[in-house]
Amino acid sequence: MSSKTLRAGLSLVLAAMTLAGCASYSGLNTEGVSLDAKNLKAGQSLSGVTLSPAAWPKSDWWKSLGDPQLDGLIREALHDSPDMQIADARAHQASAAAYAADAARMPTLDASAGVSRSRLARDQDPSGQGGTYSTVRNIGASFNYNFDLWGGQRDAWEAALGEARAAEVDQQAAQLTLSADVARAYSDLGQAHIVYDLANEDLKRTKQMLELSQRRLSSGIDSQYQFQQTESLEASSEASLIDAEKRLQSAKIALAVLLGKGPDRGNEIARPKILQASAVALPSVLPAELLGRRPDLVAARWRVEAASKNIAAGKTQFYPNLNLSAAAGAESLLGDAMFGSASRFFNVAPTVSVPIFDGGRLRADLDSRDADYDLAVAQYNKSLVKALGDVSDTINQLRDIGRQIGAQQHATDIAQDSYNTVVQRYGSGIGNYLDVLSIEQQLLQAQRQLANLNAEQIDLSIQLMQALGGGFQGETLTAANALPATQHN
Repeated sequence: MSSKTLRAGLSLVLAAMTLAGCASYSGLNTEGVSLDAKNLKAGQSLSGVTLSPAAWPKSDWWKSLGDPQLDGLIREALHDSPDMQIADARAHQASAAAYAADAARMPTLDASAGVSRSRLARDQDPSGQGGTYSTVRNIGASFNYNFDLWGGQRDAWEAALGEARAAEVDQQAAQLTLSADVARAYSDLGQAHIVYDLANEDLKRTKQMLELSQRRLSSGIDSQYQFQQTESLEASSEASLIDAEKRLQSAKIALAVLLGKGPDRGNEIARPKILQASAVALPSVLPAELLGRRPDLVAARWRVEAASKNIAAGKTQFYPNLNLSAAAGAESLLGDAMFGSASRFFNVAPTVSVPIFDGGRLRADLDSRDADYDLAVAQYNKSLVKALGDVSDTINQLRDIGRQIGAQQHATDIAQDSYNTVVQRYGSGIGNYLDVLSIEQQLLQAQRQLANLNAEQIDLSIQLMQALGGGFQGETLTAANALPATQHN
């Protein structure tokens, strides 16, 4: 290339850069400001809670609940659940998009070869004869490269890569959600079995009362009205047992659905053991390290980073760009002259493009990217506030429920002793029917309340494991550990 041609090319570039001021993103900026976890006060809400570096959950945290069958069910769900298939597919989509964005940065080289056989009509034939046959053979290659002078394509690739990483972390979040849902459904199944047992036991008590009432009626101690009241109580107990059986079957089906199986799978699950609640303790570094322990927070931060890169890519659209295209090959009517000098051709075409007037399309696109960034920051802030709220609320409920269970156990023991005494007196013919009826209902209510509190304690333990990230560790994702330090103005 001659110096004259080079000077002409540089002049063209400078002229294009001068004209670039015609399309400007002046006045467009973002408004989203990320929250700092250190500024979210939680000291009072978490005061008095045991702190321990070992309080972070393990990746297989559900094993601490003490039922090996649950471990197998969670692994089954993680393998077969459609929820995980959806998360995997979304991660695949994001990975493919990142691969495509990276490929768009690379030069392209295409090759072609062909043969064309044709017969000319009279009006097409320069000789005016018509019926002339010709064969054109061609072979060639073309090259194209965008120089990406301002790094826009790289920014677009990094944005797509950030989205892919966020989708990958979403897989971890989906695994955590699914495992927690299975554990809670498993606990619900155990609770349904307990409620069924209580209803069955209540029916046995009312049948015993009916037998005693029948004897007292025959002895003239009770009236027909009192006997009918006992019959009504027995019928109600039987209806409660039917309802408990219905709820038990629903709990089995709900668990089977989470496993990604048909409803019959629930009938194959053995009765759960009594699960063990986790100790009430929090990591000593909360809330600082929660940012890297919650997959939803890590994914949200990746999306903020991706939105930041998208803004950078959008701004480069306002600048001049340089593209180089070239082609070379050979074309001939005669096969033996295909590679002769007369048949060869080539062209080189450097092109400078610059936006001058586009009706505001570039500004609208950048403004949309700014809004996407603000949305990503807002969603991150929401996730952070919710994360700390989840931990505080769950730990506070767990802290007090142990005392509730102790008090309710005491109330249940008293109700059981009172029932045993009053039934004995009633069977001896000296007790009062209304006392028996009242205390029996008190006992049933106390037993159900105790069962509910025990189930709630297990459920809260599972929620705490989920709120603390379920064993996820995001420190290897270093780019996700810091939000962009500057705003895009």
